[in-house]
Amino acid sequence: MIISIIVAVASDNAIGKENNLLWHLSEDLKRFKSITKGHSIIMGRNTFYSLPNGALPLRRNIVVSRTISSIEGVECYDSLSAALDAVSGEEEVFVIGGGQLYTATLPLADRLYFTRVEQSFPDADTFFPDFDLTEWTPSYSLHSPQSEQNEYASTFTIYQRIPYFKDKDK
Repeated sequence: MIISIIVAVASDNAIGKENNLLWHLSEDLKRFKSITKGHSIIMGRNTFYSLPNGALPLRRNIVVSRTISSIEGVECYDSLSAALDAVSGEEEVFVIGGGQLYTATLPLADRLYFTRVEQSFPDADTFFPDFDLTEWTPSYSLHSPQSEQNEYASTFTIYQRIPYFKDKDK
C-alpha cells in the first residue's frame, strides 16, 4: 500500500487557521478532487468538521479521533495505525490533514502531493511539519501563476520518498 499525503502549504509552512484554509486555489482544489476520487481519505476530526458539506463524495472517508467514535457515513478509528489497518488492502490511501495527523504520517509516507503556496500567513495556527527534502525526489512539478481563479501563485510537486530513508529506522 502506498501511503500518500496531499497538502497545500504556505511558504511559512502554514496550512490553516481556525479550521479553515487560508486561501482559495481553484486549480489546486480540482487537482485534489481528481487525485483522491475513488480512494480512501484519512483525516483528523477538525479537518472533517471543516469540510463545508461533510463527507467528500466518491471517496471512503475515514476520521481519526480519540474523542469521536461515530459519524454517520464516515468510518472512525481511534488511531492512525487502526485507520491504516482498515485500508491495508488498498493500492494508495491519502492523508488529507490536519497538522497532527500529518506529523504522525510523515515518517510512514511514501508519496507527497505537495502544493507550495507562494505566500506567508503570520496569523495561521496550524502548520505542516518540517521535513528533510533530501529524503524525497520530485517526480512531477507544475507552476501555477496567480490568477482570477487562484488567489496566490503556487507550485504543485509530487515527491517520492527515497526507499532508503523510509526503511532506515527499522
